Amino acid sequence: MAKRVPEGPAPDPPVQKLRVRYAKRGRLRFTSTRDFQRALERALRRAQVPMAFSAGFHPHPKISYANAAATGTASEAEYFELQLRARLEPDDVRRRLDEALPPGLDVLEVVEAEPGALADRLQASSWSVRFAPDDAPALGPALAALLAAESVEVTRMMKRGPRTFDVRAAVRSARLAEDGQQLLLVLEHTTPAVRPDDVLTGLGVVAGLAPGRPPLITRLAQGPLAADGSVADPLVPD
Repeated sequence: MAKRVPEGPAPDPPVQKLRVRYAKRGRLRFTSTRDFQRALERALRRAQVPMAFSAGFHPHPKISYANAAATGTASEAEYFELQLRARLEPDDVRRRLDEALPPGLDVLEVVEAEPGALADRLQASSWSVRFAPDDAPALGPALAALLAAESVEVTRMMKRGPRTFDVRAAVRSARLAEDGQQLLLVLEHTTPAVRPDDVLTGLGVVAGLAPGRPPLITRLAQGPLAADGSVADPLVPD
């Protein structure tokens, strides 16, 4: 039997790759990764961005996503890469996409992609975890107990069932802001990924911390780990 081949001409090859940073803010932090993907593809069409497509019977836009934050988590540092079949000015793409996406899904920066995989540059994330005022007195002692521990094991339900892992090893730095209600974390990207809610579970393990209401979690940055333990901008070449 002859092998079927798609009819019509082959898609135009990509001539430009862009890296995009966007934010999830307000109620749009509850947007899932799949919801964002659908919203982005609609926005690209509305903005008339000349997307490059894959070949085959079911062509799809050449977009790759990297290390998206969990649903319900706000973020100032989400990333994807986009390939185009015609060159555009990166700032023009930023403006068009930002206007086409709903407020709360905000395009912050677009640059030409450097060689190498974007995912390899996303080594760590910095986070803000803001607690209610009533929880503030317990935060200092709980954080001290976490940092003093050699390891803190927690269990999270995953697709293949429960998995136990050490959250302490992923904590590169942790401190309280001056108001005493905001925990500032730098978490190294590990396998499995340690998330801020895992750290909260760890605070419960070592110190019995049980917030009266869920804290607001926001990713502030993600990128290469700098020598001082901070998180560098992945869109700036080394």
